Amino acid sequence: MTEFSRFDAATPLPDGVRELRPAALAGAQGGRHSRLIDVREPHEFDGELGHIAGAELVPLSTVTSACVKWNHADEFVLICRSGGRSGMAARELRALGFERVINLVGGMIAWNNAGLPVERT
Repeated sequence: MTEFSRFDAATPLPDGVRELRPAALAGAQGGRHSRLIDVREPHEFDGELGHIAGAELVPLSTVTSACVKWNHADEFVLICRSGGRSGMAARELRALGFERVINLVGGMIAWNNAGLPVERT
């Protein structure tokens, strides 16, 4: 039996990044663990839209330096406010040799619009 992967379930794009909708991410239980990387600024992470439980805050400007410590075999879901910055970060990671990279479509706006749970600290 093959281990479930959010990456395999996500929609592939021509640039090698994949996309996953909020409901699909929220509904994906078990299987391979994905690292949730939120690339917004700290005030956004704890702001009105909140953040997804378990997400790691890595602002976009620091992704290149932070990822040198990351395992290239890990699966990453990139998150931002609307999907734009996380898409940029996902393409950046692909260019650096990370293969299992997923962008959350619509970001935290779509996550909130879907009524999914958020955390604020």
